[in-house]
Amino acid sequence: MTVEYTTSDLATYQNEVNEQIARNKAHLDSLTHPGSKVTFPIDQDVSATPQNPNLKVFFFDIDNCLYKSSTRIHDLMQQSILRFFQTHLKLSPEDAHVLNNTYYKEYGLAIRGLVMFHKVNALEYNRLVDDSLPLQDILKPDIPLRNMLLRLKQSGKIDKLWLFTNAYKNHAIRCLRLLGIADLFDGLTYCDYSRTDTLVCKPHIKAFEKAMKQSGLANYENAYFIDDSGKNIGTGIKLGMKTCIHLVENEVNEILGQTPEGAIVVRDILELPQVVPDLF
Repeated sequence: MTVEYTTSDLATYQNEVNEQIARNKAHLDSLTHPGSKVTFPIDQDVSATPQNPNLKVFFFDIDNCLYKSSTRIHDLMQQSILRFFQTHLKLSPEDAHVLNNTYYKEYGLAIRGLVMFHKVNALEYNRLVDDSLPLQDILKPDIPLRNMLLRLKQSGKIDKLWLFTNAYKNHAIRCLRLLGIADLFDGLTYCDYSRTDTLVCKPHIKAFEKAMKQSGLANYENAYFIDDSGKNIGTGIKLGMKTCIHLVENEVNEILGQTPEGAIVVRDILELPQVVPDLF
C-alpha cells in the first residue's frame, strides 16, 4: 500500500537525522579510551597485498558478534531501515516490513534490493540509516572482549585478525572504536556502498573472495571464521575454511539461517578460547 508523505514530513525526517549524526560525530571525536583509534588501513590496496600460502587469518563479523545481539542494536537498525522504506518508497509500515525482510533473505542486505530495484543512492541510505544510529548510547569499551582478542593476537598462532562485515566502513569503524578494540585488527573487508555496480556481501562467494584477497589469504584451509549468520557460515564451510563458528546468542534467527553441518556453535564470542584452545 502506497502512503503519502508530505514535503514537511521528509524535511522533519532529514533534520532529525542530521542532528543525530552531528551528535554521533562529536561523541566519536571525543573518545580517548584504549582501542578508540584505528591503527590499520581502512581501505586495503589489493594489488599491494601478496597472497601468502602459509598465512593464517581469523575473520570476524561485527554486528551481533563483537557485541551481543541482546544490545538490540539490530532492532534499532531495523526501525531506521523501515523508516527509510516508508519515507522514500512511500510504503505502509506493514509493506515496508515485508519488503525489507524479502530483500534481506534474498540478498543478505536490504540495500542490494533497494539499489537493484529502486535506484536508491547507497551512500545516502547509509548516512540516513546506519550513520544516524546513536551507538554511543549502547556500546561501551568491552574489557573482557579486548583481553580475549589480545590473547589471540599475542599467541602467535594467527597471523592476522581480520574484520569481515556486510556493513559500510563508517558503521564498522564506529562499533570498533566504541568497543575499544579498533587497534587489535589488521584490516577490514566491508560492503562498499560506493560501488553499487559491484555491490557484494555475505553470503555471496564473491564477498569471501574479496576478503581473501584483501587479507592476503591464499588458502581457505588456513581461515577461521565467526559470524552470527548461518547462511554466511554455510558459505565458509562450502569454501573449505578450517573452522567456522556460528554465534547463536539465544536461538537461531530464521532469516539468517540454521546452523550448517560442520559448524561449531557458541553463545558468546568470549567462548573462543574454549572452542579453539589451540589458538590461545
